[in-house]
Amino acid sequence: MQPSVRKRPSSGLRAAMFMCSRSASSAETVLPKLRFHLDLWLSFTVQNWVLDVGRPVVMLVLPANLFPLNRPGAAELLHVLYSVTAPLILLKMLERSPRILPLPIVHLGIIFIVMGTSFHLVAESIRCRLVLIGYELHLSVRENPVMKELRPSSLIDVFEFVFHFDDSLGHLMWYVPLFLILLLFFSGCFCRRTQVDRMTPAAWTLLVPNTTYYWFLVTEGQTFILFLFTFFAMAATVMHQRGRGLVPDSNGLFMLHR
Repeated sequence: MQPSVRKRPSSGLRAAMFMCSRSASSAETVLPKLRFHLDLWLSFTVQNWVLDVGRPVVMLVLPANLFPLNRPGAAELLHVLYSVTAPLILLKMLERSPRILPLPIVHLGIIFIVMGTSFHLVAESIRCRLVLIGYELHLSVRENPVMKELRPSSLIDVFEFVFHFDDSLGHLMWYVPLFLILLLFFSGCFCRRTQVDRMTPAAWTLLVPNTTYYWFLVTEGQTFILFLFTFFAMAATVMHQRGRGLVPDSNGLFMLHR
């Protein structure tokens, strides 16, 4: 009997098998499993509405005069929680971003955000207590009758200095890193045209409160310029990625719509 001879695949067949396995592995790398980051966007929504928009509501229910003026009230405690949760959520967002920044840049961005929210916390707390003794919010510091009665008059410069940190430097240190992190995360929220990825019902549900919140920020006048910059940057990113055959995934569509 002749020994059985095991036939080896031809070179052409081996090459085809190699190319198929290579294309399959590369497809798994390039086309990851898509999912909507519900926990991330839900945390953003709860934080913005409860810890930010909810502060004026808490001040109506539990006004500052119910607490000692030299101690933090209920609204200040919510502001402190916001200063803690905001960096944590943004760090979680950076962990899930396909694009990774150098650690020194990440650390500086988080430090700026914490400092910006801290400036805002101090200035808002002082302004809230001044209102209790007759301070008028629609007037500037020097035009307020309460401030004109201060002695020595150089104390007005001190209050102007504090509010300057909140109105200019504090807002820049908070909103600029925030929008840059959102842009970085958005640049990685794209998929191939062959991958069907639509917004889930949960995404459409969260879209309403998120859109309302950002509309509130823009109409308030704090972030109008940054909002325009972010909008045009997102539009440019979409056009650039379309040229590469990529379209926004469910997270990218959520960020565009809101």
